[in-house]
Amino acid sequence: MAVSIRLRREGAKNRPYYKVVVADSRSPRDGKFIEIIGTYDPKKPDHNSTLKVDRAEYWIARGAQASDTVRSLIKKNKRMAKANTPPSQQEQAAPLPVEENPPQTA
Repeated sequence: MAVSIRLRREGAKNRPYYKVVVADSRSPRDGKFIEIIGTYDPKKPDHNSTLKVDRAEYWIARGAQASDTVRSLIKKNKRMAKANTPPSQQEQAAPLPVEENPPQTA
């Protein structure tokens, strides 16, 4: 069974909206699929897609072929995820020292 990661069209006429699906390559575009791994809205500016990158990598590791558009979405989402990760523990600022003898109030 040849598996592909591709777009499944949703939405109204002249208002496309896509779901990123893992499907058998023989099934029709909007037909049967194995798993939904994300969404893509081409009409929306800037950040217009969500994708489970780990699931996409899982399927690619098992031989699934991503379409050109999905391949670019995976690349874009990997970049976004990398930019949104917090810095490592070493790069974070050291905690402020705690005073051993706090001032006494009368």
